[in-house]
Amino acid sequence: MFNFGVCCKYSQGNFYRLKTNSSNRAKEFSNRRMLEADRRLSNSYPMEKDPLSAEDVEFAKAKLETLKKELEKEITGQNEVIRNVLVCLVCQGHVLLEGMPGLAKTLLARSLAGALDLDFKRIQFTPDLLPADLVGTVVFNPKTAEFETRKGPVFTGILLADEINRAPAKVQSALLESMEEKTITIGDKTYKLDKPFLVIATQNPIDQDGTYPLPEAQMDRFLMKIDVRYPALEEEISILEQHGKLSATNGKIKKVVASAEILRLSSMLDEVFIEEKIKSYIVRLVRNTRPEERTIPELIPYIRHGASPRASLSILKSSKANALLNGRTYVIPEDVRVSLVEILRHRILLTFEAISEELDVESLIRTVVEATPVP
Repeated sequence: MFNFGVCCKYSQGNFYRLKTNSSNRAKEFSNRRMLEADRRLSNSYPMEKDPLSAEDVEFAKAKLETLKKELEKEITGQNEVIRNVLVCLVCQGHVLLEGMPGLAKTLLARSLAGALDLDFKRIQFTPDLLPADLVGTVVFNPKTAEFETRKGPVFTGILLADEINRAPAKVQSALLESMEEKTITIGDKTYKLDKPFLVIATQNPIDQDGTYPLPEAQMDRFLMKIDVRYPALEEEISILEQHGKLSATNGKIKKVVASAEILRLSSMLDEVFIEEKIKSYIVRLVRNTRPEERTIPELIPYIRHGASPRASLSILKSSKANALLNGRTYVIPEDVRVSLVEILRHRILLTFEAISEELDVESLIRTVVEATPVP
């Protein structure tokens, strides 16, 4: 019987080093410890069943980084906004940008279209805008004595819906079909939109006179609502250097990623591994925003309606996109949390009590995150 100086102990996942005079036994213990660590890691993430190759992951990370850097050449001080817009692009979701005028929202949409070599259309939403001005209409051609379909600006790759809350509800609802179904009905015919198709809508958070607030059904169609904030002092000085010349040259943005490559990135999302306990974490985060669940009693007086299962799907997609952006084939909890505020802020309705106490929805979301155990 081999005599050990100190017995091997295993308690709560920690190994204590075995003291022995035999180098073979010490080596055996070391190998056993490494195997145990590998086993625990494989239980958490798919090491042997990874459906994505290293080349796929490198391709995804390189393309997204290249696209991000190209946009940052033209857009200064909005790096986080750019990252979230790219996540929406890969997820084939739409984005609502809310910010004051002059914060490069339009420039971002136009630059993104240029970097992807996609068609770009801009619609200024106004109270007199008609649905036909958006989707198109059927007109009679007297020369041919036939009706012809004239497609509207929604038939594009990237659509900028500027000041979307200034158009009446019938125009806003005309945008719903294109955003959700990726199809447009004109007359008795239905047309499929090209892919990728991204709607970037903007609205002013301050000037609400003469506006038509977006209904909850349409707000829920946006994958993210992103607050575009003022740049920092140094960044604003850089903006003066970059855009302060009257003779500024055009064409700074170059095509760096093909639209087919974006579709390939989108198809990779289905292959990104996400563990069941992280799926459960996503669902618990969303359910904890609902007052009827009564899981966080201190939030019940402040939330009128919580997020729907569509929010869970949006978080799932964005988590996988964030994993690809970071060069991983699997999702970790940080991928879930990084875009959580942007996904949930427009899906949670506050009570009058919360509004009267000047509570913002972001602070409530942070409370939900802190109260939800991380797997």
